[in-house]
Amino acid sequence: MAPSAVDHRSSEPSLWADRDELRTSFTLAMSAMYKAEVPLYGDLVRIVSDINKSTLGNALDPKVLSMRYGDARSTRLDIERHGAIRLGTARELRTIRRVFAVIGLYPVGYYDLSAAGLPMHATCFRPTSAESLRRNPFRVFTSVLRPELLRDARARDLALDLLSRRAIFSAELLRLLDVSDTQSGRLTPEQGRRFVAEAMKTFGWHDTAAASHDDYQRLAAEHPILADIACFQSCHINHLTPRTLDINAAQERMVADGLAVKDRIEGPPPRACPILLRQTSFLAIEEPVKFPATTGLPGLPLVTGSHRARFGEIEERGAAVTPAGRRLYDELLDEAMGVAAEHAPGQLKPEQFDQLVEETFEKYPDDWDELRRRDLVYCTFRCTGRSIQAMTRQDLDGRPCRLETLIRDGVVEAFPVTYEDFLPLSAAGIFQSNLGSGSKTKGVDVAAAPDVDGMEEALGVEIHDSDDLYRRVRSESIAHCAAQLGIEILL
Repeated sequence: MAPSAVDHRSSEPSLWADRDELRTSFTLAMSAMYKAEVPLYGDLVRIVSDINKSTLGNALDPKVLSMRYGDARSTRLDIERHGAIRLGTARELRTIRRVFAVIGLYPVGYYDLSAAGLPMHATCFRPTSAESLRRNPFRVFTSVLRPELLRDARARDLALDLLSRRAIFSAELLRLLDVSDTQSGRLTPEQGRRFVAEAMKTFGWHDTAAASHDDYQRLAAEHPILADIACFQSCHINHLTPRTLDINAAQERMVADGLAVKDRIEGPPPRACPILLRQTSFLAIEEPVKFPATTGLPGLPLVTGSHRARFGEIEERGAAVTPAGRRLYDELLDEAMGVAAEHAPGQLKPEQFDQLVEETFEKYPDDWDELRRRDLVYCTFRCTGRSIQAMTRQDLDGRPCRLETLIRDGVVEAFPVTYEDFLPLSAAGIFQSNLGSGSKTKGVDVAAAPDVDGMEEALGVEIHDSDDLYRRVRSESIAHCAAQLGIEILL
């Protein structure tokens, strides 16, 4: 299995479109398309923009601002989005991997969604270098059907038959991918403009289904997400997510503006030192759809129906946690879920569950220094400008110096690394609330094992480990400090 490419800055000749700039063109085109297709998305972007401006305007201490929100004052925040798509086959997944590689997105992380009752697994396509993330951290959470998890053979065969007939990539897009392959994965600026325009056809909404209404209902009865994947002629973006700096305030504003909002925010509870990812959304809109009377015979009279899949999500990103930090997070979440399970179904209201989670997570340190010292979060490090000769606690004499000593003496300062990935349970919670599929797990093998090998075989490349990427960013920052100070730094 070939390793997936890692993006990096280079002195490419001007003949070629810059991948980061091409990704920004792609992001803006997708945002414009989604705003035209789902006008409520425009309302969501406005709400988030207002909340972010207010949050930044009220932040008095630049250091506190940087610790809590990262590089929130940069242009990154305005452009930052993540999208989500659902694919049906390995062939579609491999082609989408080629599409995303052109704009500097590579598969990071494996997400098993079967335990949440979804017959899918997923990866996140995103930039992998700190510089590309700074310029545009666009991400696409990409799930693909695992037909072997469907217990109903008739529904499985019907879905696979429908998927075998569809072609979600235009001939011109496929041609440009082949051209890119002959040019070491690059495109000229003119080819890049055509590429973005053709790619939008893959992700746009089609209001005429590829399956009959009967076939659609048969698949929806088995699992609503199965109908969404198999019955349409595109892998339509089902949400495009802006990043907010205060998701609680944004949730309140969404309610005040009359949006039908999810009943609780997914992810960790509110914290002074935010970690990982918090998400919420307005609920999926009911959209009119025309269905052929018979699958495969589009010339016959169309039947009118509807479909719910596309919604508006917002996210608040905190610090990336280390494996030790993730273990503690999972342990506390399991503890809270265990207590919640002692209540009868429906007895525990969303706000009561949130209170339970907050109380349980009081065991998770909520101080940046303690989080760093206990190796619970990833940090990058910068020299403060203070001369190393000002250190009075240790005579270096050319010897290596401990990082904590440099931090203690004010020569180096630490900043949390922004979490760039996803939480599978939160993603599943968003999916279920917007498809009405929370109780529809009877047809899915929820005891199935994860299939990382199958995902990588379908992709045609290895999946990046997110912890390896975070460790690399941390190591690079330490090496930069060591070079500036002219010493060796030990962790």
